[in-house]
Formats: sequence, C-alpha cells, structure tokens
Amino acid sequence: MTTLGLIGSGNIGGTLARLAVDAGIDVVLSNSRGPETLADLVAELGPRARAATPAEAAEAGDWVVVTVPVKAYPLIPREPLAGKVVLDSGNYYPQRDGDIPELAAKETTDSGLLQAHLEGARVVKVFNNIFFKHLAVLPRPAGAADRSALAIAGDDADAKASATHLLDLLGFDAVDAGPLSEGWRYQPGTPAYGLPYADKSVADFMSVPPSPASAADIEAALAAAEL
Repeated sequence: MTTLGLIGSGNIGGTLARLAVDAGIDVVLSNSRGPETLADLVAELGPRARAATPAEAAEAGDWVVVTVPVKAYPLIPREPLAGKVVLDSGNYYPQRDGDIPELAAKETTDSGLLQAHLEGARVVKVFNNIFFKHLAVLPRPAGAADRSALAIAGDDADAKASATHLLDLLGFDAVDAGPLSEGWRYQPGTPAYGLPYADKSVADFMSVPPSPASAADIEAALAAAEL
C-alpha cells in the first residue's frame, strides 16, 4: 500500500489528493490551520483519506508533496522528511512571498531553496507548471494517445524515478528536465509554465479548457526557456 502525504491542501494539494484516491493511493492531508479544517475535504475523498499535522503527513508519506507559498518553506518540518522523496510544487511570486534575495538574483531556484532547508530529503520539482483545473482533468491511462506529460527536475536519480512512478499512477508521463538547478525552465514566465496545457492561441491559460501536452511538447517548451 502506498501513501501520499500533503503539506498544503489548497488547489494543487486538493487536486492531487483526489487524483491519488482515484488511483488507489492513500492520502494524508495537512495545512497550516489544523486537521479539523480539512474535515469536509476528507469526507469528500472517503476512507482512503485522513487529515493530520504537517509533521504527521510527512512521516506517513511514501511521497510527500510540499504545496505551500515559497515564503512558508522555513516552516516545513525537517526531521520527518529526512531521506524522503519530497515533491515541490512551489513557485516564487514576489508580490505574495516578498523579497527573497537569492531568488531575485537567480542564485538558486524555488526548489533549490527548499532542498537547502530540507537537508537529507530528496527534492523533485513537479506540479508547479500546470493550472490545477487542468491537472484535475488531463490524466489518461498509460499508452493513451492524448496522455500529457509533466516536467520533473531533481538531483537524485532514484527520487526522480520514484516521482515518475507516481506520475504514471496519477495518469501522466514525466519529462526529465535535469538537475534541480534546471527547474527554472518551467517556472512562471517560461514557455513551459501553464501554456502547453491550454489552447496555444490564448495568452491566459487559466481562462480556457485544458489541452493535452505530450512529452515532446514539454521537451520543446523546456528547450525554449531563456534566463
């Protein structure tokens, strides 16, 4: 039996919880406000889901998704994540997160910042470049002609293999973007951020229905990124 731990249960976290339960994966949800605030979502998800504290979700997960604002990274519990595969969906938005000098200067990436905080964990950047409403409806069975792909980046090969396995269970292919330092290639403002999963003629990808994006589509978008 496998378990997905979620630190953060908002739009992305809640969507991933639904996809995981549909795939037969147990989920342990958490947020900054306390397990009791997740009662409605847990009831909706059914017996495979339970709410807990962030530390408990971290301890329970075979994979643990961190899906919180970048400014909250220092609050993520370290000890229960040691050795774990941590999937980071974060994006740095200065208007929300404030000034983070090393990110503003492009000295590291969002996920690099999380990896530095979580010494001993194995961080993989994923789920950050797709609108949650598109994430919810694009999963397809393995081998489907219209299966979409998501980019992953990380410094640990086994962690990326584990992330690829999770994506497959959830209904997506994976495109390896390289080490964690290459995660900028699908951060906000790049061709791989949001746009591949929407009608390509519309600039605001959140305003249109989803469109499948193949591994080749994502590879091309990653290659087109410029610092």
